[in-house]
Amino acid sequence: MAPRTDFPPIRACLFDMDGLLLDTEDLYTLCINLILEKYGKTSLPWSIKARLQGRPGPEANALFHEWAKLPVSDSDYLAELTALQKKHFPSARPLPGVEKLLSDLGRTRWWDIKDQSGVRNGGKGGSVGHKAQRVHIALATSSTSANFSVKTSNWTELFSVFESHRRVLGDDKRIQPGRGKPLPDIYLLALKTINDSLGEGEEPITPEECLVFEDSVPGVEAGRRAGMRVVWCPHPMLKKEYEGREPEILAGRMGEAGQIDVHQLGEIGDGWADYFPDLTDFPYGKYGMVIPSAEAELDESMQENTEAGIATKAA
Repeated sequence: MAPRTDFPPIRACLFDMDGLLLDTEDLYTLCINLILEKYGKTSLPWSIKARLQGRPGPEANALFHEWAKLPVSDSDYLAELTALQKKHFPSARPLPGVEKLLSDLGRTRWWDIKDQSGVRNGGKGGSVGHKAQRVHIALATSSTSANFSVKTSNWTELFSVFESHRRVLGDDKRIQPGRGKPLPDIYLLALKTINDSLGEGEEPITPEECLVFEDSVPGVEAGRRAGMRVVWCPHPMLKKEYEGREPEILAGRMGEAGQIDVHQLGEIGDGWADYFPDLTDFPYGKYGMVIPSAEAELDESMQENTEAGIATKAA
């Protein structure tokens, strides 16, 4: 089909975390392989890892145990895995382009600031053809609160761009059990956290005004099922594993959730999703986003207290 080209400008960016913002996927594999080696099993292949990515812990663990058949109970496996993750996750680092991308998007709040005459900065002009407006952001990760704290412990300033009430984590009670990625609930909830906290007079953001950033195949399907545009930025080995099936992935048609609500899925080549090898030099204009110059950060009105939004270690 002919790709759609008449999209409205993006007003909200919703982010996965593992393998998208932080390089935790290889650390996950390391921890799992250490356990597999201990019990004389072969290393985790990408054909299996690809099915685990993006899913909530219980679902991912069930798929893993079905394949691995370890001679230990689920609880013992989780205890070993948790200990290894606490050791290795703090070494996670942002992936290429992430720090600049989040900084750029965070700076778009400058467009909403008014001068002494009550005129918004965004109303004074922007790039030709695009409206200068704030791009709201939210986090939507299957990582639990405890794992989130461990992974981000050395990157609290980076993650402070996500306001605390706009973070949806894997153990969020508002998401019903069994309704994690590849189902759309987590991204619809992330959008709700934004809409519930918009400024006075700001129109609610619609799903088609959202851009989901994902690395996993189930995550792409979740974004597509939510009726949102998607950026797919996978691990190179995941891309290799699914070589030739990229159009199906971008349409959300890999069958990750089975034959459930198939009307939510996209169509091959519909233009709603794009592949990027990394997030370096992200093309904001393609999505109708306008980024203020770096000098905007020097504006006194931009000096906001972010203490409430900074990630802290779990007690």
